[in-house]
Amino acid sequence: MNRHFLALAVLFGCLKACSSMASAADLPNILWITSEDNGPHLGCYGDEYAVTPHLDGLAKRGVIYDRCWSNAPVCAPARTTIITGVYPTATGAEHMRSNVRMPGFMKMYPQFLREAGYYCTNNSKEDYNLLKPEGVWDDSSNKAHWKNRKSGQPFFAIFNHTISHESQIRNNIPAKNVIHDPAKVRIPAYHPDTPEVRKDWAQYYDRLTMMDDLVGKNLRDLEEAGLADDTIIFYYGDHGSGMPRSKRWPYNSGLQVPLIVVIPEKYKHLRPDEYQTGGRSGRLVSFVDLAPTLLSLIGQQPPEWMQCFAFAGKHDAGSQPFIYGYRGRMDERYDMVRSVTDGRYVYLRQYMPHKVYGQYIAYMFQTPTTRKWKELFDAGQLNVAQSLFWSRKPSEELYDLQSDPDEVSNLASSAEHLAILKKLRTAQESLAVRIRDVGFLPEGELHSRAGDSSTPYEVGHDASKYDLKRIMEVAGNAASGDTAAIGALTKDLSDSDSAVRYWAATGLLIRQAAGVKAGRAELRAALKDDSPYVRVAAAQSLAQFGNADDVKLALPVLAKLAPVDKNGVYVSMSALGAIDELDDRAAPLAGQLNAFPTNDPSIPNRMGAYVANLLKKTLQDLNAE
Repeated sequence: MNRHFLALAVLFGCLKACSSMASAADLPNILWITSEDNGPHLGCYGDEYAVTPHLDGLAKRGVIYDRCWSNAPVCAPARTTIITGVYPTATGAEHMRSNVRMPGFMKMYPQFLREAGYYCTNNSKEDYNLLKPEGVWDDSSNKAHWKNRKSGQPFFAIFNHTISHESQIRNNIPAKNVIHDPAKVRIPAYHPDTPEVRKDWAQYYDRLTMMDDLVGKNLRDLEEAGLADDTIIFYYGDHGSGMPRSKRWPYNSGLQVPLIVVIPEKYKHLRPDEYQTGGRSGRLVSFVDLAPTLLSLIGQQPPEWMQCFAFAGKHDAGSQPFIYGYRGRMDERYDMVRSVTDGRYVYLRQYMPHKVYGQYIAYMFQTPTTRKWKELFDAGQLNVAQSLFWSRKPSEELYDLQSDPDEVSNLASSAEHLAILKKLRTAQESLAVRIRDVGFLPEGELHSRAGDSSTPYEVGHDASKYDLKRIMEVAGNAASGDTAAIGALTKDLSDSDSAVRYWAATGLLIRQAAGVKAGRAELRAALKDDSPYVRVAAAQSLAQFGNADDVKLALPVLAKLAPVDKNGVYVSMSALGAIDELDDRAAPLAGQLNAFPTNDPSIPNRMGAYVANLLKKTLQDLNAE
């Protein structure tokens, strides 16, 4: 009896193993080839200046997506979007190089693939804003390769090419690779036409050609192994070009990426309806859709917590009417922007319109185009379209990509476009509610509200800890700039919710002198608020737009909040950013600023230089460095 039972158990185990091997053999290999900091500036996208033969050839074997957005216009939050299938505006990971805990029930998509039998490799950049759990990759290194899998094992492999990164635009390249004539490059309407700008744009295209050569090697490796017919291939860029006003800004110029998908004949049952070899798809897709699409391609239903839609495979969710973008803190500078497109029109909601587009980001200013552009603006030598980047922002923007592909003619006040403005505004607000956008909280408060036992995502989904509707309402009033809202904002400064008070103080700051005049007493009282972020916003309002007595009251508050060793990195960056906006009014703080520490053990390694960058820039402006 026992022997029979043992024999049956062994037989069952063998059958189960054989079944597993058979199902694994039926699964497609999946190869992702990615490149950094490049929009759809490829020959296959109709760019006649581009030289990209390998990607052009790949496109002939598959489908080009004409409107794919990276959701975030910079690498870390964009990659964080991909790895989870959840908007970082919901997980609290929207800010550049942040370090956020992920809810325990969530997984990064390679974990699902590995559980299904895949060998998962990443070569090699990660750069996630979420803390990575154990068991995400079989190998994530510059040696990672699908060739190292077990015999017969399906693979999922990423090869990420950094040669087109922003940093490479400003580096010298070998003479043999200099093939694009700067005189022939198209300069977008927002950039000045100077030799420096032409050189940077031409070198960007040179880098794309060099990247294309690397893609060719990835494809040859696959073909030489006889795996081309068994492998689904994705190629995409990780966000828009590394040129200023593309990278870091959630316009189409910063979010549109090339996406080419090749699904071999063997797996034609996994192709979406619009798939046509050598064709193009107008379907709106974005990075948040990539994880569920992967799961759908291997036959798995994406989990409900993924905030996105598969666009191929068994669980294709069908076409969607909108795709979305976002911008949070970029390196050392805070901002909050949300954007949405229906494929033709692009809408942007500026929640911090008191900040100029081109805030000084140390890393960005290493690019010659950025420095020359700002130099010409300061000299008054730019036209209106070229000057916009260095100006205060409107609260809303609307662009028609059909007539204005460079997005320089704002239609938000056009009566003719009011219906589309309202439609896209509603779409933006509806997404924020659906995903429980926690970006309305100051960055430090994302962590303090979560404490040690929760996460920002879970805080956002707990109405008792996060009254999203109320906070969004006040943030919208604040960002509108409407002087009729001053009375309500002044009253909101006494609300029990610190986030409401923060947006109320920010709203008065946005209204400059009028806000301070009407809310002076309330702003002065807010200098003692329990929330340091409310204190910062109130102090900046008074110091920047108030009278001499306001300045005397506000400056010590900012000086007390600025040292990183006493307040932590989030409060410090908020206070230092506010001080930098004061220009000469901050002069009395110069001596103290010089003595402030630039580092602290509590600062995450990913954010190590940000406080130092803020201090350096402020002291330079005050001639006190």
